[in-house]
Amino acid sequence: QLQLVESGGDSVQAGGVLRLSCVASRYFNKKLAWAWFRQVEGKEREGVASLDFDGTIRYAASVKGRFTISKDDAKVTANLQMNDLKPQDSAVYYCAADYKFRAGLGTSEYNYWGQGTRVTVSS
Repeated sequence: QLQLVESGGDSVQAGGVLRLSCVASRYFNKKLAWAWFRQVEGKEREGVASLDFDGTIRYAASVKGRFTISKDDAKVTANLQMNDLKPQDSAVYYCAADYKFRAGLGTSEYNYWGQGTRVTVSS
């Protein structure tokens, strides 16, 4: 089944920049909807950004203007460019994908998840 592997998490200072990447393997087709979620211990997982197969993009209000989601259908990868990071962006970030034309920012829309990559932003 579809497997996702994230990378790029790190510790940075406020105002810093990180780029998360997610590589898919064992897919049976490349028509995927993608999303990035994050989770702080003790809190629910929240949608950060989503990119449907048709190119529709959605962002959480808290990251709009600072984060950019992108994908490469040929390479079956997705990225999350994170600029002007804030301490409240600290979390484990998860890549999610599914064989859907459209999915959005709901966790229930995705059946396939990566293992997570930790982002820590210090003030």
